[in-house]
Amino acid sequence: MVRAALHSSRPLYKRWYLWSLLVLLIGYIVAVVLHWDDRAELWVKEWTQSSAQRKASVWLPDYKAVIDGKHLPGMEGDEASDITYHPGTRTLFAVMGKNPYLVELSLQGDVLRKMPLNGWSNPEAVATLPDGRLAIVDERQHQLTVVKVDPTTRELNIADFTPFDLGPSVEQNKAFEALAWDPRNQRLLLGEERPPALFSLKLGSDGQPTGEKQRLDAPDLDMRNLSAVAVDPRTGHRLLLSADSHLLMEYDETGKQWSFMTLLGGMNGLKDTIPRAEGVTIDDEGTLYLVSEPNLFYVLRKH
Repeated sequence: MVRAALHSSRPLYKRWYLWSLLVLLIGYIVAVVLHWDDRAELWVKEWTQSSAQRKASVWLPDYKAVIDGKHLPGMEGDEASDITYHPGTRTLFAVMGKNPYLVELSLQGDVLRKMPLNGWSNPEAVATLPDGRLAIVDERQHQLTVVKVDPTTRELNIADFTPFDLGPSVEQNKAFEALAWDPRNQRLLLGEERPPALFSLKLGSDGQPTGEKQRLDAPDLDMRNLSAVAVDPRTGHRLLLSADSHLLMEYDETGKQWSFMTLLGGMNGLKDTIPRAEGVTIDDEGTLYLVSEPNLFYVLRKH
């Protein structure tokens, strides 16, 4: 009778053992695909940083959402693609990728004006230049165009400007999607979406892009895609955004990772996961602004 009981328990034990192995294997695959192992390593690195090192960085863990997923009215079908802070006007400018528009926003996400981008095909990135002009990247056309916007501007025509050819990318349909001005080095940072890569591009004496873009020598970017880039004017650190990884990461100029923020619901004051974060910028006081497809606006401040 005892032997019969032991015999009947063995198949149950084997099934339990096999199911346990399967669950562990699936968990490991998911962790690798989502880079949870890398996140855990970075978490450890973050919390071993000294208080002085934290103060010398942007330090994303201290940020909390103060405007969480505000809808930009009338832009549900336009697809917000990027955003930049303009210190001259103390407003924000965003580009819409599906229906080409340049939109000026208040710092609270109120729409001030919406300007058609005539002749652009798929504007995916925007950056404010030192003289107040804006640089816009068209991902589909592989072009960067420097434009001037004043209080009277109601639309922009690409025929009025001189587009700069950015050249081919590894994946033509997943090309240049990130752009930011690097004030310390007086250059543009240009990001390729997939595989993630960063380049620099100089401006000539006429304020127009010049020369060849130069690939930045830095460690591999630990993200599935690169959606946007911003440069903190106080520290010079780079903020790299990945929609696919639901991550905002902080790097210094050498490529060293300093901190990160997961864009998931329940983290950093976010009620819900940011569905597809496509643009990020930071102002001179350290406030973060993000946009997500289709038309969501976020503000995060350090607490």
